[in-house]
Amino acid sequence: MYDLKALDIFNSVLRHGSQTATAREFGLPKSTVSRRLKDLESQVGHQLLRRDANRMIPTEAGLVFEKYSRAILELTEDNREALSELSQEVSGDLTLHVHEGLIRGWFAKQMTHFIARYPHVKITLRTDTALPALDGKDTVCIWLGPVPEEVRLRQETLGRLTRGLFAHPDYLAHRGMPRHPRELSHHRWVDLLGDSGDGLILRHSREGKHCVTLPKSQIKVDRIALQGDAIVSGHGIGLLPHWIVKKRSHYHPGTLVPCLPEWHAAPLAVRLLHPDTPLPRRSLAFIEHIRAAIPADWAPTTSMHGAMSEANGEFQVPNPRFNVA
Repeated sequence: MYDLKALDIFNSVLRHGSQTATAREFGLPKSTVSRRLKDLESQVGHQLLRRDANRMIPTEAGLVFEKYSRAILELTEDNREALSELSQEVSGDLTLHVHEGLIRGWFAKQMTHFIARYPHVKITLRTDTALPALDGKDTVCIWLGPVPEEVRLRQETLGRLTRGLFAHPDYLAHRGMPRHPRELSHHRWVDLLGDSGDGLILRHSREGKHCVTLPKSQIKVDRIALQGDAIVSGHGIGLLPHWIVKKRSHYHPGTLVPCLPEWHAAPLAVRLLHPDTPLPRRSLAFIEHIRAAIPADWAPTTSMHGAMSEANGEFQVPNPRFNVA
């Protein structure tokens, strides 16, 4: 039986190309790393690594052995997880992808609560502005906004964020408050990248919908936080979720003023996504934790009148494919 620690060290050297970096990763003396590799080569009966310039690279035998060493480590991890499942223990590695607009405040707080409750779970957190590919059973995503139809993932709608128009009071004092959506064409616009390039549809409870042709945005950003910063700096009017504005205004009151408050854009759905495969206990525990932590002021996922479509601003009955019981 191969020494599993030596297999870990061998694969680390392949990743880093350096025994020094591997020693740093494992917190071991470099001499210990070198000795464990030599012992492994003796056990295998072949030289596995050689130096090429300033990097350690695999020999021909090392390339062959790498495949089998990874298989051994993966099988060992699967065995550990299976035994953990039997013992009812929530543990292991969990990768979370979270839309950047949700990461501050609410999600950071919920992640802190989760790891305090499950101290044996190790989380890798990635923030995204584009929907990532989820290719592992231990990967969960919380997404804000549309999900392409071709995405084949299990999806659950957690809530919807209503949106309105906002500007800084100094900008409005200088340029004036718009009284109707048609007047937006005479204002400067701060666009979230790709959000309103084809125009903006606003809806009024009595006047119906109005399609606005927006001026070309002088500033386009790819993060909601940066869009809010640009609006607060007086660069123009922008479309923001009410929930995010409420959180921001708590710390910076008076910096965002609603414009045309009776007009609203289509809400953005907050969705939970994960591969459509049996999930490990840690993923299920996290999903249950998030379900119980949905903010009360997120719009409900359904209503007797249906929900506003993200694509065109029309009121429609939600697609049941996106609502998983």
